[in-house]
Amino acid sequence: MLTELMKDSRRSDRELAKVVGVSQPTVSRMIRKLEKEGYIREYTIIPEFSKLGFTIMAVIFTKMKKKISQDFIEGVRKKVREDERSTPSPVVMAVSGMGCDSDRILVLLSKDYSAYNKYINMVKQYPLIEVEGVKTFLIDLSDKDQFLPLTLSTLARYLEKEANTSARD
Repeated sequence: MLTELMKDSRRSDRELAKVVGVSQPTVSRMIRKLEKEGYIREYTIIPEFSKLGFTIMAVIFTKMKKKISQDFIEGVRKKVREDERSTPSPVVMAVSGMGCDSDRILVLLSKDYSAYNKYINMVKQYPLIEVEGVKTFLIDLSDKDQFLPLTLSTLARYLEKEANTSARD
């Protein structure tokens, strides 16, 4: 069910029932259960960002100067979310992790290089954290020859293949 929704979440329960091979009420129950259990976080679309005026997608790697406690991270997270409500930013994702000599990653959409640069300067000087270093990978959103543009359909097909392989084993 999840893979079918990842391919196209606009399909009706009736259409999904045909594809999955169950009744429409069963599909409705399955979807409610997936939502309740947290498998489905939200229903959304993936727009053509360049048509919305964004020319750059930046994958920003940051490294903090010192280890940050979980309590401090929760405080920063709360402050960032409050700031985000009054002054939304085009940050698509901000998560902790490891690799590339970094411990945080942000994915940012920018109207142009100037807007990207302004955001980077703000990150470097954010009052609640001390950033040691910033590295960025910039993606030109006007480039129509992307290797594999952002889509969940590809992931859905992979998950289907994995499920079929596991079922045979």
